[in-house]
Amino acid sequence: MTLGKFLVLLIVGSLAGSLAGRVATFTREGFGRWINLAVGMVGALVGNLLFWMLHIDFGLGELKVTFEDLIAAFTGSLLCIAGWWGWRWYKGKSAVTAK
Repeated sequence: MTLGKFLVLLIVGSLAGSLAGRVATFTREGFGRWINLAVGMVGALVGNLLFWMLHIDFGLGELKVTFEDLIAAFTGSLLCIAGWWGWRWYKGKSAVTAK
């Protein structure tokens, strides 16, 4: 991964995180500005890695902000949110059974 591609992922990730936060919470603010940005940036990296592992390539270019980058970042953001929810659910469930 080049530095240019990494910067593109961070920029697209911030947009995708805001969108994923809004979709997941059904509110305009999502999880809040900073958490949306963090989830989006991590999600962009996760989504890009997932697309690379599954050999998904739309052939749209290298250093441009493409629709493929946005889809990968949004997918990764939703996966991060689902993992976060699953971890909180598991942690809450194990705390109830420990009592």
